[in-house]
Amino acid sequence: MGRVSQAQAQENRQRVVATASRMFREKGTAVSVADLMKAAGLTHGGFYKQFGSKEDLVDEAIAHAFDEQAAHSAVAPEEQAGEHEAARRTLIEDYLSVWHRDHPGEGCPVSGFAADLGREPGQAARAQDVYINGVRNRAARLATGDDDGMAQLCTMVGALVLARATRGNPISDELLRAARTALTESGTGPSAPQQRTD
Repeated sequence: MGRVSQAQAQENRQRVVATASRMFREKGTAVSVADLMKAAGLTHGGFYKQFGSKEDLVDEAIAHAFDEQAAHSAVAPEEQAGEHEAARRTLIEDYLSVWHRDHPGEGCPVSGFAADLGREPGQAARAQDVYINGVRNRAARLATGDDDGMAQLCTMVGALVLARATRGNPISDELLRAARTALTESGTGPSAPQQRTD
């Protein structure tokens, strides 16, 4: 078999990163290199031609997930001011949906990588930096007035993680519903100031 062209090698690398990003969110970063390369349709031996270590791939996979998320959730500047509340509510509804619960590989990297980064926070400094930036950006999309969005994000991520852990039991849907209600109907976030009478 002949040598792979530089363009093909780059395409293969991107395929591995995208596959790893999905698989790590689904199954955690303990996924073996052999399983990962098989899922990407490539040979196990080709991994070390593309990456120095699995840790390097984890870094790139996390960055890829956040870049992908940012591309799908970009908001035009004119929409930011006038339609922030509608965008915020849509984000909450989508995040706390049954579909998102059931598709972690295509879902938010904040919830998808939380457990792995929490287990080994010192070993993945670059990945953790990317993750922290992603958390801040996601919270900023929820921010309203004096609320920086952090508590709302904590509620969303916590509810999603709990719903995934209890999937198959009615409590899973209850958790998603309770968090959606808390964030959109019970005075959390922007509706709190609107309810004041003073």
